[in-house]
Order: sequence, then structure tokens, then C-alpha cells
Amino acid sequence: MATSYHSLTADRVKVGDRLPDLRIPVTATTIVLGASASRDWQPQHHDFAWAKRIGTRDIFLNAPTQGGWISRYITDWAGPIARLARMAYRMKISICPGDLMVLCGTVTKVDKDRTGCVWIDVTVEARVGETLCTSVAVTVSLPEAIGAESPWTRSADRWLVGELPPVTETK
Repeated sequence: MATSYHSLTADRVKVGDRLPDLRIPVTATTIVLGASASRDWQPQHHDFAWAKRIGTRDIFLNAPTQGGWISRYITDWAGPIARLARMAYRMKISICPGDLMVLCGTVTKVDKDRTGCVWIDVTVEARVGETLCTSVAVTVSLPEAIGAESPWTRSADRWLVGELPPVTETK
């Protein structure tokens, strides 16, 4: 059985485009499994009593787990041909069990480097209600158009993440 996947191309993306929201109910299981998968044994990600003792309202999502959700969010939008290049986080408020984390994003830049690789900058926010918990600057590469070179088949000398301008400060 063949499966078809949606794949976005850069010629269909413009600055100001909003990505569809992704709503994620956060549970203690989500938090503990994410921390375990990323080998983060810090007690604030699995021990409620410890989390209370250090002054947080509950156990909370760690950075790698949030990175996983954000990676999924970007690739759900762009499709499997998209190649994540970098992410820069600013975690402000803990995301805890019982929270409904909503990821929302906006395209902030579309650019092509000297080798023809197209880079898309997206600002992603993780919110709980009206509260901004985490802001993330993401850079992802997409093919320029249907049939154009895939970011996944670029040789290392044509994958120039190191030449990109510094990440714009997130909120």
C-alpha cells in the first residue's frame, strides 16, 4: 500500500504565513517519558515532591522534549522533505501536567544562500492559555520548488548552516 505525504516547497511559503496550531495535552507520562528518552534524570522532570521543594508548581517538560514537539510541529507543516537546520529556545515558564500546550508559528524570513539552498525562519511559541511559556527561532530548509534539489541530498559542502546569520533573539 502506497502512502502519500504532503511536502511543502519554498515557492509556496512567504513571510507572515501562519502555521496551523498544534494542541498537546501535557500529562505526567508525557513529561517523564520525554525526560527518560532524552536521558535527563533530573528530579524536577519526574519527582513531584522535589519539584514542589524547589518552588515549581509541578514536574515540567525539559528542553529536549519541547524540541521534539517543535520538530514534529515544523515537519507536520512542511512535510518529510523539510530538513531542520537549527533551533534556539527561550524557556520562560514551566509546562506542567494538566496544561494544554499550544504551538503556533509564523514564517519570519525566506532566503536563498549562494548554493541555492532555501532557508525558512519560523518563530514558534509554546503557550498555555495566554501565557507564553517558550519561544523558539527555527530554521528549516525546503526544496525551492517541486522537482528541485532536496535538502536531504545536499553534500556537506552545500549545506551551509554555519554561514547563516545569527539567530534572531526570541521573545
